[in-house]
Amino acid sequence: MIDNSTVNSLLSLYAKLAELHGENPFKFRAFSSAAFNLKKIHTDYKDLGDDELLAIPGVGKSVVSAIRDILENGVFQELNNLLNATPEGVVQILKIKGLGPKKVQLIWKELGIESPGELLDSCRQNRLVETKGFGIKTQSEIIRSIEFAMAADGKWHFARIEPIAQEFLNTLKQIIPNARIEFTGDYRRTSEIIERIEIIVDCKYSELMEYLTHNKYPIELESEEEIQTTLMGQYPVSIIIEEYDFDRKWFETTGSWEHLKDISYDSQEPFETEKVYYQELGLPYIAPELREGLNELKEDFPHENRIEYWQLKGVLHNHTTYSDGLNTLKEMADYACSEKFEYLGICDHSKSAGYANGLSVERLLKQTQEINELNRSYTGFKIFKGVESDILSDGSLDYPNEVLNQLDFVVASVHSGLKMDETKAHLRLKTAIENPYTTILGHMTGRLLLMREGYPINHEYIIDACADNGVAIELNAHPYRLDIDWRWIYYAQNKGVMISINPDAHEKSGYHDMYFGVLAARKGGLITSNTLNALGLEEFQSYLNKRHP
Repeated sequence: MIDNSTVNSLLSLYAKLAELHGENPFKFRAFSSAAFNLKKIHTDYKDLGDDELLAIPGVGKSVVSAIRDILENGVFQELNNLLNATPEGVVQILKIKGLGPKKVQLIWKELGIESPGELLDSCRQNRLVETKGFGIKTQSEIIRSIEFAMAADGKWHFARIEPIAQEFLNTLKQIIPNARIEFTGDYRRTSEIIERIEIIVDCKYSELMEYLTHNKYPIELESEEEIQTTLMGQYPVSIIIEEYDFDRKWFETTGSWEHLKDISYDSQEPFETEKVYYQELGLPYIAPELREGLNELKEDFPHENRIEYWQLKGVLHNHTTYSDGLNTLKEMADYACSEKFEYLGICDHSKSAGYANGLSVERLLKQTQEINELNRSYTGFKIFKGVESDILSDGSLDYPNEVLNQLDFVVASVHSGLKMDETKAHLRLKTAIENPYTTILGHMTGRLLLMREGYPINHEYIIDACADNGVAIELNAHPYRLDIDWRWIYYAQNKGVMISINPDAHEKSGYHDMYFGVLAARKGGLITSNTLNALGLEEFQSYLNKRHP
């Protein structure tokens, strides 16, 4: 059944789309005004005659005709025509708070953005800041609006939910000091997408209920074994109560069903601790993040020497104010140095990335000169000259070889023409991988978690191509990407492909996203010796020297 609210929404949508497409301003303003005034009417429109509708301020004959069509057909032809001429993602962008048709037109036509996911990623990369009519404040508001809309689907990036979950756990431990309280489930496994924070406690049910009710947490499900609540009105939490057999319950609720099945777990067997249990099974200790039922039981899976954050020596793939970054080259370098990294790889966007203020050949060479000058001021720290080169539609890189030859390394990435089939994607990526100047394949599938599927590829085919050509693969550490997917690290590592945990930082604080990259890398079993940016300065320089054509 179509109600008044649906009709008003469609009239308002028509007004926005008509303005977006530059149609007659008198008409779209009339529809916008009518939609606004109709909100005050509570009588069903189907019960109102045409004359009664025309008596409402701003409502003309074309609006009445549209209302009748909507009530009968669910849409009216003019709106349908505009919807057919507008990408679905752009229609979704129009619904974002704070974005009117004029701003959406800039986003769509000038920046080439066609979905909320792409818009969120562009905001993360500060591309809106340089666009007329936008600024830091508007960009921040857009980010909040999109993330709020995403939250309505009940899924969150691990990075978003982590500080909220950690604060709640710490509060519980303070209020109930004598209890064991731990994370479990997907959260303990550091899954990249979280639907629910799961916590296990060994206190009494009454004690936990007293704390939650006293602090006015809403109780949504209540039993002697589990209490469900929400944090900040939107983040669901399950608190599992296990007063007598905590270690067993913690183990059972941590591992995925597939992992428990693979190890033939029997809940009736004696259970002391997780480490003892694996030992009795004749298995190495399997860390919580690995218990996914994928590769962790294979004989050659590396349970030891997996990469840790403190072992990262360099920060590769970073952007500055030369393209779409917020910090200058010197600011990025000084901060990396202050964080005790040994080297920094600058990879501003290449010339085809006009939406990101990509560098012309002249500007790229100017940047290399500035890097040379800055390097003379550092001791024990070096800035490496690089670029994030767009992989063009035919697989070629964005600069001629004589320009690429002046750089230390190249991250090759796809940024446009993402709507490829697998055959096209394979040809494009393989051609770029075979280019002797490609050092690292950037964000391999172009995915944006919860926002955009990556273009289709056969991972084995692309990884094999990297292995054949000595090209490293980026684990883009931004929590929206985490691309290469951790599930393919085991295969890549077995093929001898180096993995580079890159922040894709567009401001200096972005370096810390490598923390999330390390979490993903550890799930995939990435070892330190196979991590490109775990190489020390001299080792990394030697690696590049061997790679350079």
